[in-house]
Amino acid sequence: MTWNEMQPLLYDNTLDTLFMVWWSTFYAVLIGIPVGVLLHLTDRGALLQNIVVSKVLGAIVNIGRSFPFLILIVVLIPFTRLVVGVSIGPTGAVVPLAIAAIPFFARLVEAALREVDHGLVEAAQAMGGGTWTIVFKVLLPQALPALIAAVTTTVIQLIGYSAIAGAVGGGGLGNLAYTYGYQQYETSLMITTVVELVLLVTVVQLLGDLVVRRLAGRGTRASSLGVGLRRARTEEPAAVTEAA
Repeated sequence: MTWNEMQPLLYDNTLDTLFMVWWSTFYAVLIGIPVGVLLHLTDRGALLQNIVVSKVLGAIVNIGRSFPFLILIVVLIPFTRLVVGVSIGPTGAVVPLAIAAIPFFARLVEAALREVDHGLVEAAQAMGGGTWTIVFKVLLPQALPALIAAVTTTVIQLIGYSAIAGAVGGGGLGNLAYTYGYQQYETSLMITTVVELVLLVTVVQLLGDLVVRRLAGRGTRASSLGVGLRRARTEEPAAVTEAA
């Protein structure tokens, strides 16, 4: 197959892959953040400690994460057809991709929130901050770089899953590699598809790392400014005492 013949195939299937990854990431973030926050808040010693809720929710998340993706696609066929009307093609692949990504991303969110300095939470509580004030003004803003890193990891995971989905009728680059590369022995097209997937993952990782570094740097500068202000304030009363 010549490059001119490959180009339209690569273009159409790349768009299909981006469509699947974009929408499944959207639903994973939309649902995964509340689930991750709830996992963190109901954990032992947390703001809304509830061991029963924590254990049940944790078990559901673990079950969702333990399903091999290929089996998950097959198991979800009736549900996928019920939700979007089809079980094949990029639209049909979004449902299993999102359901596979939600528990994965929720655990990453929980881990990110656990790394937030507990002293900041205690300070917010001392100032009268309620649970949701602490969530939206302390936990999520402080964990933002880690959350962006979690989104990056999830997107990369979904690119890999989308290739699997493509091999069983989901469309996209995985379907292209399987149909032409494996079934029709178009080795050049399969190698090109693999290279494109590697480049796609690399670009996502670089962009994610760039955003995380920017956010982390801004947080560090803000923390330094905060420390400087606190030091200035502690020095002022001492000067007044000496003058008196």
